[in-house]
Amino acid sequence: MKFRNLCLASILLTGSSMYASVVTYVVNLDGPSESPANASPGIGFATITIDSILNTLRVQVTFSGLLGTTTASHIHSPTPSPFTGVAGVATTTPSFAGFPLNVTSGTFDNTLDLTLASSYNPAFVTANGGTTASAEAALLAGIATGEAYLNIHTSVVPGGEIRGFLVAVPEPATLGFVGLALAVLLVFGRRRRLSV
Repeated sequence: MKFRNLCLASILLTGSSMYASVVTYVVNLDGPSESPANASPGIGFATITIDSILNTLRVQVTFSGLLGTTTASHIHSPTPSPFTGVAGVATTTPSFAGFPLNVTSGTFDNTLDLTLASSYNPAFVTANGGTTASAEAALLAGIATGEAYLNIHTSVVPGGEIRGFLVAVPEPATLGFVGLALAVLLVFGRRRRLSV
């Protein structure tokens, strides 16, 4: 009985961290993922980290091999369907502040304050309730449902040379919770078989 209570308490404590304030998304960027698709040899990778307590969105991007020089980069949302289609620009226009322009490769790391209007495309704010709070809610909903992508525009492909949809990364606490739950089920399953 003590062992069972200890296991249940462990599960509850581990499960409570599943509601952490930080959620991470990854993005693989390439030409075939653009709309319309293109044959760019360019590639990239991005990590998007959202902190719902601090109301921030950190964007870290590495890219190389572009056909043209960079002209802009931002997040678009929401597409009509998850992981497909196109959408208007949601974040800063014409580009993330400080994004490296006029290059074919580079890195970028910046954090947007989602409580500031300057973190959004004004049209996105207007289309989503007219406040930064409503724009933040709409952006985070689009990201969470697979209806947001990051892309890089260039001089050769002005509509976007490489892009990728944001995909959630399971947090370690969630994986730990699942592992612990499976371990408890195995222990109780063995005990039942032994007592029968």
